[in-house]
Amino acid sequence: MRESVHPIEQESFAILRSRVDLGRLPALSRAVVERVVHSSADLDYVDDLVVDEADLQRGLDALRAGAPVVVDVQMVAAGITTVDTVCHIRTAQARDGVTRSAAAIRDAFAEVGPGAVYVVGCAPTALFEIVEGDYQPALVIGLPVGFVGAAESKAALRASGLPAVSNISEKGGSAVAAAALNALLYR
Repeated sequence: MRESVHPIEQESFAILRSRVDLGRLPALSRAVVERVVHSSADLDYVDDLVVDEADLQRGLDALRAGAPVVVDVQMVAAGITTVDTVCHIRTAQARDGVTRSAAAIRDAFAEVGPGAVYVVGCAPTALFEIVEGDYQPALVIGLPVGFVGAAESKAALRASGLPAVSNISEKGGSAVAAAALNALLYR
């Protein structure tokens, strides 16, 4: 939990709330949607994000219990400042038809084991790896960006039944993925 909020951030959230009423959403869902919209200045996320209050609560409970946070790239890690993250993209090697991003997820799992919170903001192949593997995540924030595989990987995440935050479109990225996690960490 953060101790203080900067006045610029307070004003930004006031502007956001003057443009869209998210009062219909449960508390954690509203926090995630607001933080993603705030970080991107993109109101389209209001209708594009797919969040589930029970999944978010599960993720928050895991974080409070000390679950590790695994990220796909350093850009996601850079946006998460209140907890340490695990990222093996710098040392991972593509192998056996597996991309470097997917290999990094495998390497991180070997370090942290089941029950982690995964945050994917860049690589659809990392998200596919989580969906297709046996990682037993507490929560998957799957918001990779791009025209190749991004929307498909997020659809696969939603179809998997894993506890998740995702969106429907090709939008996403490191900043919004980190923002979604920060919404929970700041609670």
